Amino acid sequence: MIPAMPATASTARRASVSALRFGRVAAMGAIAALIVFAGVWGSWGTAQHVMLTKGRERGTVRVTECAGDVCSGPFTPGSSGARARTRVEIEESVAVRAGTTYDVVLKPGGGDAVRSGPAGILFAWVPLGGALLLASVVVAGGMRLVRPAWVLALAGAGLLTVTFVALQ
Repeated sequence: MIPAMPATASTARRASVSALRFGRVAAMGAIAALIVFAGVWGSWGTAQHVMLTKGRERGTVRVTECAGDVCSGPFTPGSSGARARTRVEIEESVAVRAGTTYDVVLKPGGGDAVRSGPAGILFAWVPLGGALLLASVVVAGGMRLVRPAWVLALAGAGLLTVTFVALQ
């Protein structure tokens, strides 16, 4: 029987480098996943109202005034069970201008509206687009996975670009 050879310094060094590399990739992977999850979480607060419209009040709002970060105007119902309202509020952004009529869905239990239709759905997922861009930097720099990073970056940039075009 041949006695076991003691580990040399180079073997131990290779093992520790591999362990550190695995730790870095695991930590950066967890951070990238957390960033993407946060993007989905931030988007879902608005996207759920726009995408799951069954039983919600749908219609149009004609924006008459904007003050601070909120625009408001009268709501005209467009679905059964919806009632007309003299004033609903919609968040002011680059996507909302005074004097324009928008298709909206009202959030339950109040007079807050969110844009509906394709533009509203895309606008709701903008936080996810930003999260994909940020996660691509973590994947490329921390995990050294360039191709998956490009996929994340192009998906995020594509979502943001399509949203910008749809809102114009």
